[in-house]
Amino acid sequence: MGIIKYIKEAKELIKSIKERDPAARSSAEIVLLYPGFRAVMHYRIAHWFYKHKRFFIARYISQRARHKTGIEIHPGAIIGRNLFIDHGMGVVIGETAEIGDNCIIYQGATLGGTGKDKGKRHPTLGDDVLVGTGAKILGPIKIGNNSKIAGGAVVLHKIPENSTAVGVPARIVRIGSEKVKKAFENCTGDLDQINIPDPVEQEICMLKKRVLELEHMLAKAGDNENLKGR
Repeated sequence: MGIIKYIKEAKELIKSIKERDPAARSSAEIVLLYPGFRAVMHYRIAHWFYKHKRFFIARYISQRARHKTGIEIHPGAIIGRNLFIDHGMGVVIGETAEIGDNCIIYQGATLGGTGKDKGKRHPTLGDDVLVGTGAKILGPIKIGNNSKIAGGAVVLHKIPENSTAVGVPARIVRIGSEKVKKAFENCTGDLDQINIPDPVEQEICMLKKRVLELEHMLAKAGDNENLKGR
C-alpha cells in the first residue's frame, strides 16, 4: 500500500469521524484514542498483504489490532471509504464481508457466516448503512444502501435499500418513508437505537386487541340470545 494513499485515506476517515461524532474534539484524539480508527487503518495494511498472498503477516497484523482495539476485522474483507466503527468493542467482520462507503457500525455488531456456506459466506453492506449495537448480520446476504439495522437485531435475509429492520429475526418495519405495517406506529424515520419498535410485542398487542373485540362480540351475541329467550 502506498504511503501517500494510506495517509490520504486516514485524513479522509478523520474528517468523516469529526462530522459524524460530536464527541470527537481533535484529530489527535481520533488517531490516538479511537479504537475504530486504529482498527480500520490496521485493516488497510493487513488487506494489502492479504491481496499479495502474504496471509500469515496479514492475519498477524489483524490479530494484533484485535488485541489492541477489541475489534476483529479479517484482512480478506473488502471495506469501502470512511467506515466509522463507533466505540467498537466486540465488533467482528468476517473474511468475505463487503462494506460500502460511509457506513457506521456500533459496538458488539457482527458481520458473520452461518457456518454452512462456502465461498462467499459473509454479508455485503451497501453505502451509508448503519448497523446498531449488538446487531448480527449472518450469511451471504445484501443490506441495501441507506438501510438501518436496529440494535440487537439478527438479520438472516436480504434487506432492500432505504429500509429499517428490527427484531429477532429481523423484520423490515420501514422502506423509505413508508411504514410496512400499521403495527409499527411508533417507528421513527431515523434510527436512534432507543425508540425502536419491537415487532413481536406489537403483534401480541394486536392479537390481544382482536381477542377483546371477539369477546365483546360474543358477549353481545349472548345478550341478544337471552333477550330472544325471554
